Amino acid sequence: MKVLANDGLDQSGIDALAEKGFEVITKKVPQEFLVDYINEHKIRTILVRSATQVRKDIIDNCPSIEIIGRGGVGMDNIDVDYAREKGIHVINTPSASSESVAELVFAHLFSGARFLQDSNRKMPLVGDTEFASLKKAYAGGIELRGKTIGIVGMGRIGQEVARIALGLGMRVIAADNNVGKASIKVKFYNNQFINVDIETEPLQDVLKHSDFITLHVPAQKGGFMIGKNEFEIMKDGVAIVNCSRGGVIDEAALVEALDSGKVKFAGLDVFINEPNPSKEILNHSKISLTPHTGAATLEAQDRIGLSLAEQISSILQIQ
Repeated sequence: MKVLANDGLDQSGIDALAEKGFEVITKKVPQEFLVDYINEHKIRTILVRSATQVRKDIIDNCPSIEIIGRGGVGMDNIDVDYAREKGIHVINTPSASSESVAELVFAHLFSGARFLQDSNRKMPLVGDTEFASLKKAYAGGIELRGKTIGIVGMGRIGQEVARIALGLGMRVIAADNNVGKASIKVKFYNNQFINVDIETEPLQDVLKHSDFITLHVPAQKGGFMIGKNEFEIMKDGVAIVNCSRGGVIDEAALVEALDSGKVKFAGLDVFINEPNPSKEILNHSKISLTPHTGAATLEAQDRIGLSLAEQISSILQIQ
């Protein structure tokens, strides 16, 4: 029983599958050769992350496939409905990476709030000769505590962001067309906890009242969720983070808002033209950047691997 983990798989997942008798192949097969490789090796399960596309051509031309697995939450790189119509199981790991993505949101927020994305570039270059001027340039940092964070999308990741924000002493507001109220349990190291209920609001209200905005929504099919009109609604000096999907934010409108001062800073983990983000975005001094690494922690990858292995074994009834 062969499993092709075309975008890689954590060793914990490989070991768990091997114990059940699966042969796990982690060789990276180029997209254009996938059909031939799957058929030649009689692959029953293909596992992907965000790079490999599993579209109709693979589904129609690879009769050995029984399971398509996504190591993560979003499955926009898989023709999910079509695969299920063909009797193929489609699985993912929706909760395994929530904590990791949420923590990256705050890495971007803390970085932007204290100019780390710019100071980390300039200090190695001129820190020994222009220390005083850099100190003055970066003296206007802001604190997160006491500020309002607007969470757009209150799924698992959005709720984890809310949990961290509440622990930091932030005011949390949220927008989500599918969630009316979320009950957030904030746990502490000594087994104490508090429950906070957050009722969602219309998107425009969240955009209008937030000091910081973070996006946790699927890929957009009908245009940008955040464009020029949405930026105009926001507070002057707002900050925005996108660790969800490229294309949620109009990047041209974002640059314009950053240049005008409407947006104080941005944090981006995802981009419109992945894996080739625009130079304008990459070189902007007010944008904190990461290369789509929201789920790329050791802990998350361990959870993802074990979750996929458990689901595959259950579907194929391997004890």
